[in-house]
Amino acid sequence: MKNFKYSLMVLLGGIMYGTMSSFVKLSYASGYHAAEIAFSMSLISAVLLGVALLFSNRKINRVKLRGKSAISLLLVGSLIGLTNFLYYLSVSYISASLAIVILMQFTWFSLLLEWLIFRQRPGRLELAIVLFILVGTVMAGNLFQAEALSFSWRGMAFALASSFTYAVYIVANSRVGKEVKWQSKSTLIMIGSALIIFIVNARTIVSDSHLNYTFLLWAVFLAAVGTTIPTALFAASIPKIGAATSAILMTVEFPVAVLCAYIVLHEAISPVQIAGIIMMLASIAAMNYYKSSKTKKES
Repeated sequence: MKNFKYSLMVLLGGIMYGTMSSFVKLSYASGYHAAEIAFSMSLISAVLLGVALLFSNRKINRVKLRGKSAISLLLVGSLIGLTNFLYYLSVSYISASLAIVILMQFTWFSLLLEWLIFRQRPGRLELAIVLFILVGTVMAGNLFQAEALSFSWRGMAFALASSFTYAVYIVANSRVGKEVKWQSKSTLIMIGSALIIFIVNARTIVSDSHLNYTFLLWAVFLAAVGTTIPTALFAASIPKIGAATSAILMTVEFPVAVLCAYIVLHEAISPVQIAGIIMMLASIAAMNYYKSSKTKKES
């Protein structure tokens, strides 16, 4: 039951992340760009999570946060910061459908990293579920209609890089700062995210940002839904269930992104896409059920 709770937390975080592509696309229509959107989301999230940290038991958090732990968590934050920025940037060059399909490759990237670095070989069921997820991804992304996709090597590279950094983030999040309270952990992750985005885009952010009331409304909304709550959920839950399971559960982002685009942006959705979404959700449910049953047997 405890692992099931943490699995639900990962799923909720993934669902919230999945809504972001549609809302970010709406913000682009107002003239904003990837650098300022990604930076403002991380900065505001760091502030909101910092406030939560202040209202928590500061003595406990101060004991837990020392030296290497803080630096490691800042580096973990830089990974999710790069992921968000690279993904939002890729959508400027290629279609959203193609970008999200490439991003979803973090599933097998994560399993591969766990295998190569920590010698945790994925089981047959995990590999089978990854295969079903990949097939469902192709169907849900409507890749059979290739003429509908815009193609760019630069956009492909940005999306693939975001997929890889996302996988590294998931693996690192599952290993780093396990002893640190979620308030401290998520705050440092968002500080690291804001820092790396600013370092990479300092000139653009300083000289070409749209700081006004409308932008602040967008920034607060995107930060709360897209980074603050998901980061806190992931910081508390990913170390409990591991990177491999988390990566599979987080593929829920994709069907949510497709459904959200249909509802918010009024994008068309075909029967093939619906079948792909169902396949992905069924695969995620099967993995969660298998992990829960396995945990009960071991306990």
